[in-house]
Amino acid sequence: MAHLSQKDMPHMRVDVLVDRMMGFDSPIFSALQHMMDLHPEDQSEKSTAGAANAPTRAYVRDARAMASTPADVKEYPGSYEFVIDMPGLASGDIKVLVEDDNVLLISGERKREGEKEGEKYLRMERRVGKFMRKFVLPENADTDAISAVCKDGVLTVTVKKLPPPEPKKPKTIEVKIA
Repeated sequence: MAHLSQKDMPHMRVDVLVDRMMGFDSPIFSALQHMMDLHPEDQSEKSTAGAANAPTRAYVRDARAMASTPADVKEYPGSYEFVIDMPGLASGDIKVLVEDDNVLLISGERKREGEKEGEKYLRMERRVGKFMRKFVLPENADTDAISAVCKDGVLTVTVKKLPPPEPKKPKTIEVKIA
């Protein structure tokens, strides 16, 4: 991760500082951002065809949201537990969904407080923006038995396990003599 000196900071935009602090100044994020910033009128016909496959701003935004939302995943004998820090979010700002029958999607958004007249930020360290994580659930996850509790800024999502399938009894096949 890049280290910043005090003399670099006044000349940098806040979003650049956040990107560096969060590790988004990596070459892959830079390449994605560059691809999104290309305008079709600035590209040749050859490169325009490739632009159709370029990632969208929403894709990069979601990738950043996922990369910056750490989670703990625990397994217990009867359940799985997903623990994510979501400080400052009310329960109404957090969404827990199951997509495609086996993908757990946890998302939320912290909005910047409205600025008051005469107010000027000297430092902004608290993160604002979208939080998101997706988890592919194991086959034995019971998607009909999911609970979510947010306490003291920590979201805990519990997914119960399905009981193990009954072992199949051996089937005897009669051998006929021909």
